[in-house]
Amino acid sequence: MSDRPSTLPCGTPGHPGLIGVISTDHAWGPAEISGNAVRDLAALHKREMLPWDEWGRTTEAYEGSTGPDYDRLSDTVADTCAGDDPTALARLFTDEDLLVPQHMIT
Repeated sequence: MSDRPSTLPCGTPGHPGLIGVISTDHAWGPAEISGNAVRDLAALHKREMLPWDEWGRTTEAYEGSTGPDYDRLSDTVADTCAGDDPTALARLFTDEDLLVPQHMIT
């Protein structure tokens, strides 16, 4: 178990390392933020995923083995999900690092 706080008041600005899943050691910080953005993109395409589902490079992100290119992709996912451009969402969803594998679709 980590020494991370068990709660962070809603709206409290803080370090990305404070964002995560309590009772886990790996689902914290930028990797958890990017993993949530990827799952949000999937949900916008009617692919409701479980909080622990990983595919593409999300597993590498949780392991800390991605680099600046994946950070840029994660930023693009977050910006596109926050926007109002269905065409951009559809285009992004087809990226091989973001597309939900067929075996995960039930």
